[in-house]
Amino acid sequence: MTDKLEIKAIGQIAVAVSDIRRAVEFYREVLGLPLLFEAPPGLAFFNCGGVRLMLTVLQGEQRDHHTSVIYYKVGDIQEAADRLRAQEVVMVREPQLVARMPDHDLWMAFIRDPDENLIGIMSEVPRAAG
Repeated sequence: MTDKLEIKAIGQIAVAVSDIRRAVEFYREVLGLPLLFEAPPGLAFFNCGGVRLMLTVLQGEQRDHHTSVIYYKVGDIQEAADRLRAQEVVMVREPQLVARMPDHDLWMAFIRDPDENLIGIMSEVPRAAG
C-alpha cells in the first residue's frame, strides 16, 4: 500500500460558460461532440472520447471558474482547421508542428469558444518508418 493517490483517468472536465444554449450549440455543432444529456438549470454533458465534458453556467464564486486549456485530439489537423474556419471560427493560432517525437509529429492549433475559453486542437501524425 502506498500513500500516493492513484489517479486512474479523467472522469469529467468542467468548463464554465455564460450562455448554456450558445455553448451547447458550439460544442455540439462546431466541435461535433455528442451531447449526453442536459440538467436544468444550466448543465450540459458531452462525451469526448470516453471523458465526460460538463458545461456549466457560473455557479458559486467567480474564482472557481477559471478554466484550464483542454486539448481535443483530431485525426487530421489541417482538415479540422478547414472545417472550423468554414463555420466562421477564428483560429487563434493556425496549425503548426510543435514537436517531433520518435514515432510521430505533434501538431497543434488553437481556437476560442463563445466564452473566450482557449481550446487546443491536436493531432499526432505518425512518422514514416525508415
